[in-house]
Amino acid sequence: MAIPGKALRKWAIRAAGSAAALALIFWFLPKEAILQGFTRLSWTLFLSVLAAFLLCHVATATKWWLLMDRAIPFVTALRAHFAGLAANLCLPGAAGGDAVRAGLAHVSLRDGPKVAAAAVGDRMIDLVGLACLTLSGLVLLGGRGGSRGLAFGLSGLVFGLAIAGLFLFPAVARMVWGRRPGLPARGLALRVADAFAALGKKPGLLLFTLALSAAIQSVLIWLSVKLAEPVGVHVPLAAWFFAWPMAKIIATLPISLGGLGVRESSLAALLLPFGAGAPEVVASGLAWQGILYLAGALGAAVLVASGGGFRPAPQAVARPITEMSE
Repeated sequence: MAIPGKALRKWAIRAAGSAAALALIFWFLPKEAILQGFTRLSWTLFLSVLAAFLLCHVATATKWWLLMDRAIPFVTALRAHFAGLAANLCLPGAAGGDAVRAGLAHVSLRDGPKVAAAAVGDRMIDLVGLACLTLSGLVLLGGRGGSRGLAFGLSGLVFGLAIAGLFLFPAVARMVWGRRPGLPARGLALRVADAFAALGKKPGLLLFTLALSAAIQSVLIWLSVKLAEPVGVHVPLAAWFFAWPMAKIIATLPISLGGLGVRESSLAALLLPFGAGAPEVVASGLAWQGILYLAGALGAAVLVASGGGFRPAPQAVARPITEMSE
């Protein structure tokens, strides 16, 4: 199937962003030191980290499945999650893996608003979890570090977006579409608002998934430390909890392919004040990027090997367009 021109252009922009970031990294930093860092990694460690990384994503898929109220089989949610991970790293397009994952879930569930609310809620919860971790790292560091303002600014933005998405959007959507029957897609907009409102009325579920997200991200930080120490990155663990989530949040900006180049340069800049060497941080970061790509490739392989198709769940009933638009 042909790739739409608009999607290809956006993919090319992201590829150019990653290429520019990597070019700057290898221009300003000694290439020999970066390459030497790779030689210090053993295959045993690398494969162990990869296995633990895959288990973390099984837990992440479980979190998303819970936010969908377990409306589809868990195996289906797991396949969709890993397909989204592969798409996020490998395929051209604007929306990335979240849209692919949600689209595959919709094939099974046939409830677009519920899938959309779970997808956005899951992303917001992950970002809030990252913001909490970076602030906890800053507290443990006793306020040290030259990026305190950036940390508080990013965290405030994340918290604001989460509150707006889960709590303010339903009220605004009802006010706009509810009072103006002539607006297009009125029924769909109100159903999406209802789905977000229903998710916001489950504080226990939101708090549990937030705690689960923070726990998963903490394990990922620990895995990054294990990957970085043999390369020669020796900084306090609190510095990792401060810098790693911030670098991941920055890497979500749509200016690179899966954060390639942006994550490594951001992490190096954030860890530099705590005594880390930039070439070593970049080497460990590129090794981590290899973990991400291998996990995505494995997700794609599992999807293809299992048939690649998604069937509607037994309770799912497709709603006609006329009913959705009321």
